[in-house]
Amino acid sequence: MADPAPVHTRRDLFLISFLILFLELTCIRWFGSHVVFLTFFTNAVLMACFLGMSIGCLSAGRKPDFVPNILRIMSLAMIAAWLLLALYSGSDLLMVDVGNQGSPQQVYFGTEYGSKELSLFWVPIEAIAGVFFLMIALCFVGLGQILGRSFDAIPSRVGAYSINILGSIAGIVAFSIASFLETGPHLWFLVCTLIVLYFDRPWGFPQMVGQIAVMFLAALTTYGAREPGKIYWSPYYKVSYVPQKGSIATNYISHQSMKHIQTAGPGYALPHLLNRDLREAPFHDVLIIGAGSGNDVQAALAYGAEYVDAVEIDPVLQRIGSEDHPDRPYDDPRVHVHLDDGRSFLRNTRRKYDLVIYALVDSLVLHTSYSSVRLESFLFTKEAFSDIRGVLKPRGVFAMYNFYRMGWVVGRLKEMTKEVFGTEPLVMTMPHMEKVSPSDQQTGCITFVLSGGVEATVVRRLRESFDQGRSFWLASAPSANREIDGFALTAPSEQPGIRWHRISPAQVDSAGIGPLPTDDWPFLYLREPRIPSLNWRGMGIIAGLSILLLLRLAPLRNAQPNFQMFFLGAGFMLLETKAVVHMALLFGSTWIVNSIVFFTILVMILLANLLVLAVRPQGVRPYYVGLLASLALGMAIPMHSFLALPGIWKILASCAVVFVPVAFAGIVFAVRFRDSVRPDVDLGYNIAGVILGGLSEYFSLMIGFNGLLGIAIAYYILSALPRTVGVAAATQPPAS
Repeated sequence: MADPAPVHTRRDLFLISFLILFLELTCIRWFGSHVVFLTFFTNAVLMACFLGMSIGCLSAGRKPDFVPNILRIMSLAMIAAWLLLALYSGSDLLMVDVGNQGSPQQVYFGTEYGSKELSLFWVPIEAIAGVFFLMIALCFVGLGQILGRSFDAIPSRVGAYSINILGSIAGIVAFSIASFLETGPHLWFLVCTLIVLYFDRPWGFPQMVGQIAVMFLAALTTYGAREPGKIYWSPYYKVSYVPQKGSIATNYISHQSMKHIQTAGPGYALPHLLNRDLREAPFHDVLIIGAGSGNDVQAALAYGAEYVDAVEIDPVLQRIGSEDHPDRPYDDPRVHVHLDDGRSFLRNTRRKYDLVIYALVDSLVLHTSYSSVRLESFLFTKEAFSDIRGVLKPRGVFAMYNFYRMGWVVGRLKEMTKEVFGTEPLVMTMPHMEKVSPSDQQTGCITFVLSGGVEATVVRRLRESFDQGRSFWLASAPSANREIDGFALTAPSEQPGIRWHRISPAQVDSAGIGPLPTDDWPFLYLREPRIPSLNWRGMGIIAGLSILLLLRLAPLRNAQPNFQMFFLGAGFMLLETKAVVHMALLFGSTWIVNSIVFFTILVMILLANLLVLAVRPQGVRPYYVGLLASLALGMAIPMHSFLALPGIWKILASCAVVFVPVAFAGIVFAVRFRDSVRPDVDLGYNIAGVILGGLSEYFSLMIGFNGLLGIAIAYYILSALPRTVGVAAATQPPAS
């Protein structure tokens, strides 16, 4: 048995593992909210963290020492984010271009404001992502050096790796608690800077300046130096709320505005007005998904709803509405609030509804930095619409509305509802359009889609009324509609301060809309299964910068390459991606589900380490067989198959398919790492492989998430090949 490492060495490894995980999550949250539209750029911050750690581990035993530069580089990166934000939001000097939003291959909400013609400069988001990718990676080089040196100092490789996993578990638990308590960056960065200063001793003037700069910028972020109103940090967004206007912005993108339903926001009442003027009974049982601050809730109450389930994923948005909405809808005893993912609620509710509304379900943030799935992606699939049909009463109506931006998105929604509900939906725009073509840009045009089954009399009678040549006239002042029947051949007589909007079905051209989204390919806003040019350019920038930094800063020529560890890292990244997406589909796209998934993955790795320590396997062949077989099984079973399973069986089957491959992969890695004579170098190559896995995630846009398991299988097969490249490994690790 090897001699045990000193207590302070084990403590240092635990602390640096905690810090790396905690700072990684901090950077994902902070830079995602302050670097404009960076949150749409999958994996950029995450892969930067891994690249920095990889370089640090590879150069752990060599100079220069990057530890004294951690806080200085972090403060420079934060200053750069502030300057970019000031240029973008404070004037028309700068436009951030996200994949050519004038003719997009993929639609990103919030990017349609501004134009190249009016802006003095325009910068593509992939170039901005590259700059911050570089700066964040350099921040993590010093942390990687500490990690590599800590591994070198502990003779038991698997024991050291177990301490590393325990520190990572503590980091994710701590950040999850911080998210639950809705703390801000001042606390996150305080924790990180204190631990960095612990490792960066003795303290000098540069270190103290770096610490002060980081904390000053974090405090400005938390309390709002330039933003009007109040600042909140929900688990999903930075929320800026202006009470005087009732306006809410998330990550500096305008998101919601609370209104008196009787004086503003006529669109909220449209489904109820159409129903009323057909002389139908009010919608008594109403489900609102994306209830937000409460406008749709109040509209339902105002027109006779007796029971309202209000589902909102973000607790801060709902709380603002509960406290400050002028109509106080959340105080009404008829309203039942559910802080949950909409798809999760649809599968678990036993109530049937007269009306289900998708209320401005926006795409303003990715579900996780591990994948291209957005928070609402699993709401817009054929399987999701089937879930909606399952909770509607026989005569019930499904309504969704939003500024969908492109005609092909509207065409796709129309065809999905038609296929699932078996009837032709009504598609209406405001302002009115006679025809919606796939290439139409719909900036500033809100689209309403109403659908229902064959017994949905409201939809059928609406179609009959419109076929008779009548339109529905919606007043800009909602109170005007309370006095009249909105169905007429011509607009009502003009009144001072009131404009009448014509509501009538549009003909929707569904040619060229691309495939309909499914749970395996949940990309409503991607026109066809392909990797858009924006993503290809971003992949090229990230790959190029990664190679450049590795060649420049890591001593690759002096160490034997370990492609086994490299491809183990690439495969494991795809396993994590599939696990996060799979569990989000089954149990909800909430931050809590994410945290549980990552926690469980780390626990599975820890258990794999303990098994290796106890059993001491001499080979990895049986574990590779189990790994590849479990991956093949997961690839063969469609994701939606698990949804039909009853409660406990759904959990057990999902965990088996998701976490059994993780366990086998953990055992393979632990055995390989146990026999390592250069743990810093081997860990560096493993982390570098994670970058390849992160870039490979983009192929889900082409082949779906089950297809990613095929790529993972290929990486694991490559990792099983013998080490035949390079010179003989050193027999002793370098002095740290």
